[in-house]
Order: sequence, then structure tokens, then C-alpha cells
Amino acid sequence: MQYQVPQFIEVEDKLFGPLTATQFVYVVGGGGFLIAMWLILPHWLAIIVGAPVALLGAALAFVRINDRPFIAALQAALEYFTRSKLYIWEKKKTTVAPAEDIDLTGNTKEDPLKYAPAATGSKIKDLAWSLDVKESLYTDTSKQK
Repeated sequence: MQYQVPQFIEVEDKLFGPLTATQFVYVVGGGGFLIAMWLILPHWLAIIVGAPVALLGAALAFVRINDRPFIAALQAALEYFTRSKLYIWEKKKTTVAPAEDIDLTGNTKEDPLKYAPAATGSKIKDLAWSLDVKESLYTDTSKQK
């Protein structure tokens, strides 16, 4: 039995001419607010108050940032400005090599013993014992007889 798999599920349906349902709501909302302000307020004040809302409606309907709707960018900006922020700053300590450790080429002279671990008597005994045990494990006992 064969089934049809839906394709292009990310694309919204165009319900109102070239507009999707959400685009239509944004455009009608912004335009309706501008018309309401035009009827209530003096014309110069209606343009000052209503034009930003109408432009916001148009931006919500048609502007996409990084292939995402403008409302997602607006939400991210609002969350960024309203949430508390944690600033972590760690001062890095810099050390300056003494003048006698620098040769004329600008390279510092490294002391190889600086990186060698301290060898105490007990550590040497432990190392010798572990080498003896590993040696006896990996040698063939039939050859020793």
C-alpha cells in the first residue's frame, strides 16, 4: 500500500491573495490602527502616532531576518533586554621573564628541570616494583626453566 508523504510543510498557505493568514492579520492590524488614529486624532498627530504602528505591522508581515520571521527577532531582542545577565571576567596573570633568561634573539631560555617531576625514594621504589611485576607478567615462564 502506498501513502502520499506531505511535502513543503514549512511553507504557509496563501489564504488572502498573495498573503498568508498571519501576514494578513499584521497588515490589517497595523492599517486599522492607522485609520483609527486618523479618525480620532488630528491628522498630523495621527501620522506621528499611527505610522510607527503601521510600519511595525508591515515589518511583522514581510521582513525576514536570517530566514526567520521578524517576530522571532523581536522576541529574542525583548528577552535579551529583559533578562538578567551574568558577566564573568577573569584577569589573566602574565609573568615577565627575568632579563638574564632572554637571549639576543628574543627567545626565553627554558629550564628543563622545571618540568621534571620530583623523584623521591619511595616513588623510585614503586616504579622499580611496577616494572618488575610487568616484566614477570609478560615474560614466557616456559623459557625460564
